Amino acid sequence: MPAAPCLPDPPPPRAIPVARGLFARFQEKPVIYLFQVLNGIGLGMLYFLLAVGLSVIFGLLQFVNFAHGAFYLLGAYLTYDLTMRGFSFWAAMPLATLIVAGIAALIEALLLHRIYKLPHTFHILVTVGLALVVQELVIIAWGPLGGSVPAPEGLQGVVILGDFIYPQYRLFTIGFTAVLAGLLWWLLEGTRLGAIVRGGSELPSNMALLGYNTLRINTAVFGFGAGLAGLAGALAAPIRGVEPFMGIEALSVAFVVVVIGGMGSYTGALVAGLLVGVVQSVMTTLWPEGARLMIYVGMALVIALMPRGLLGRA
Repeated sequence: MPAAPCLPDPPPPRAIPVARGLFARFQEKPVIYLFQVLNGIGLGMLYFLLAVGLSVIFGLLQFVNFAHGAFYLLGAYLTYDLTMRGFSFWAAMPLATLIVAGIAALIEALLLHRIYKLPHTFHILVTVGLALVVQELVIIAWGPLGGSVPAPEGLQGVVILGDFIYPQYRLFTIGFTAVLAGLLWWLLEGTRLGAIVRGGSELPSNMALLGYNTLRINTAVFGFGAGLAGLAGALAAPIRGVEPFMGIEALSVAFVVVVIGGMGSYTGALVAGLLVGVVQSVMTTLWPEGARLMIYVGMALVIALMPRGLLGRA
């Protein structure tokens, strides 16, 4: 009786060699991945500043602000302009933040507060138009090509730990934004102003009944949220330079972070900002073409499985 033919073993699942390949690449160059993780943390903290400002504005005002990226753009360009005029970065950064906050508060007081009660469609149309106006003004004032902002005095070198080399300014950005995150948490959770903002987010009608000037509070909160976007732009300028379309990218990422973290959640904005930043940064090494795609896929999955976000309010 003839022996049964020997059949070849089935091929291993495709995912196994892919995973092995990624692990082998990590073993070969772990320093590169550590570098990218730190880059992702710094990037994620900037995303957090953008997202928490956007979330605070929407939470209190129920206003969809598509001009948020324009304030980030303006903060970066004002920092660029001030440093070109001889200001140190340490002076330019807070000045740019305050100027952006003041401009945003003025726009809110003169224009935007008039459309709060209109449907969100009008919010989108008006703020998209505002963002385009700011973008064109930036091109007129500073040209279409962009520019670079040098790292500030004292932070132009690198930190060397064995084979690991990392820019001092990027480490400063991580530390500074971490301290700022703690201060923002205290401001929103541990002060009377924070209680007013939280109370207004949950029951806006009660603010007027309690005797608060809602117009002034709305203007202040809008300026505060826009100022955080301007600060993120100022901090990002020495890392990525400035160019007229950076606000569009910032707006898209800010919405991704807010959706993933959950609207109105401070902790959600922090967690989602770090998650998006690290994933995007690491993926630029593993799969550069799909780095941005991955964060949009993640957002779509969160919307499908957890519509309120990871830590959104019920």
